[in-house]
Amino acid sequence: MSKAFSQEETTFEEDDAPEEPSPLPVGARNYMTPGGFARLKGELDRLTTHERPELVATVAWAASNGDRSENADYIYGKKRLREIDRRIRFLIRRLDLAEVVDPVARRDEDSVDQVFFGATVTVRGAEGGERTVSIVGVDEIDTAHGYISWVSPMARALLKAREGETVLLRTPGGVEELEIIAVRYEPLATGAEAASAG
Repeated sequence: MSKAFSQEETTFEEDDAPEEPSPLPVGARNYMTPGGFARLKGELDRLTTHERPELVATVAWAASNGDRSENADYIYGKKRLREIDRRIRFLIRRLDLAEVVDPVARRDEDSVDQVFFGATVTVRGAEGGERTVSIVGVDEIDTAHGYISWVSPMARALLKAREGETVLLRTPGGVEELEIIAVRYEPLATGAEAASAG
């Protein structure tokens, strides 16, 4: 049988696994708040200065024990090391591309009530229910605390609108009208601060 007609399985080694596609639109900047940048930088520092060196020492110790094929410490350690290395590469790429935008940076008097990246916006739906969201970077999403990505449908509907205006949010369930009740710019909690506040 010709090889052209046989299906060959394609398997990836952990290191050769395809990278996750970016949630950013092609050519878009990776906007991030100072808190989000600090959280990712802190995770990168923790992985490179603590977790990875400790794991390398464990794997080296396990390798010195002889037969590696049945050595659980060695096998698990190598797998975990590949996961950490992949996460480190991801974090380095994201931080290198990050454009930090401080929500509390001075705004023109003319645009203080207008929705931009970093804004915390309170909206009212057609049924009268209010909710507050903060527009953040794609790496900072935390729906439990109302942090939505600036590329999400809701953020896109709100961007550049002003306090008092009504915008249309298109969802799979239909179109929803949202009235913008309040727009404010305030420091946003980092991941750790948000978790302790919740």
